[in-house]
Amino acid sequence: MTPSNSENLSLPENPVKVLVADDELLVVQGIIGLLKNLGFEVIGPCKNGEEAVEKAREERPDIALLDIQMPVMDGMKAAQVIFHEHDIPVVMLTAYSDDTFLRNSIAAGVFGYLLKPASSDQISAGLSVAWQRFLDHVDQRSQIVDLTQRLDDRKLIERAKWIIVKRKNISEPEAMKLLQKQSRSSRKSIAKVARAVIDSDGLL
Repeated sequence: MTPSNSENLSLPENPVKVLVADDELLVVQGIIGLLKNLGFEVIGPCKNGEEAVEKAREERPDIALLDIQMPVMDGMKAAQVIFHEHDIPVVMLTAYSDDTFLRNSIAAGVFGYLLKPASSDQISAGLSVAWQRFLDHVDQRSQIVDLTQRLDDRKLIERAKWIIVKRKNISEPEAMKLLQKQSRSSRKSIAKVARAVIDSDGLL
């Protein structure tokens, strides 16, 4: 997917920096080796969820790969913080596959779920799919923000238009033409011109 809006234009086409957290030393060393062989830049390893959250805040990875069962703060809680507070997608890498863990993963905003032991191909595919899902999420979020902004702008323009109708005793189309003319001459958006009309009406 190619980023298509201002919010995700700065995101890479594929993740580069991967944060890794797992409290099992031999397991995490194997994961890091696989990631490096795949060409990823590895941040970590972190031995618990709290450390993973701190590293996410400091290092700003593209994506995080977390175990679920970790001391101090488990991977599910860490995933919630890393995604909802730092907007970094998370993939869970775990030996647990029951429905409760899967439901909790979805609620935490997890974008992928890999079962141990995961092969190099599985990790590569899992991170790729999770990243595409994250880009889709960002794109949808931006579309919602854009739509909300357009609706807000439309409300402003409607309010300003009727203020002009009352002030100048002209028709609604004529008021709209005045707003458009002022927008062109001032090189400002109609919404900004409308806001100025509303603000001046408040002062009066």
